[in-house]
Amino acid sequence: MITALWLLVFVGGALYLAFGVMAALWECQRSGRGQVVDAAMVDGAASLMSIFYGLKAAGAWAPERGANLLDGGAPFYAAYETADGRWVSVAPLEPKFFAEFAQRTGLDEKFVKRQYDRRAWPEMREAIAALIGERTRDEWCALLEGTDACFAPVLSLAEVAQHRHARERGAFIEVDGVRQNAPAPRFSRSQPEPPRPAVAPGADTDAVLAEAGYGVDEIATLRAARVAVGGSR
Repeated sequence: MITALWLLVFVGGALYLAFGVMAALWECQRSGRGQVVDAAMVDGAASLMSIFYGLKAAGAWAPERGANLLDGGAPFYAAYETADGRWVSVAPLEPKFFAEFAQRTGLDEKFVKRQYDRRAWPEMREAIAALIGERTRDEWCALLEGTDACFAPVLSLAEVAQHRHARERGAFIEVDGVRQNAPAPRFSRSQPEPPRPAVAPGADTDAVLAEAGYGVDEIATLRAARVAVGGSR
């Protein structure tokens, strides 16, 4: 629930607003006219749901929770516990990828032939769970990563930054001892400045007051009366 709410804020709101602003600037260069960008989280969330409304219209989406292809209903699109109590995710939706997953894991060929037969899903889920439970997460990584089996380990926040893909991509950086994601997206020419450490609360008090028209003595008086607080740069 918390993850869904954050996705609504960041993707449904901020990302759509940023895209809207860029689109408006692009259009303004051609028309010479400005316009209001009206971005609401509910609109962004509805847009992100388009695939599911499409599936529903096609009769391929049931209202029951956990009964569909992408909500945990399909055994070939789910997370499974490994022998060491960790987890991995599998998502070979396409038949050719599921066939490779089955071949590499030893899953019975009969399930490949009946991948989208919902009557086979309960038995298929049990079979996949049993297989995944036979090895540790790292053993499965060694076997399946880099293949077309559509597999990935479920990682902690600390593990994500240390994963080979993240390291080679430089997906995380460290700023003032704090690990965080690197700026994205990336450009071939325009290079953003590295993120700066956060300033202490009130660090801009003097500058803000000066910009508002207060003199040095007035600011000192406000500080002495503790009307204005916070450090200065």
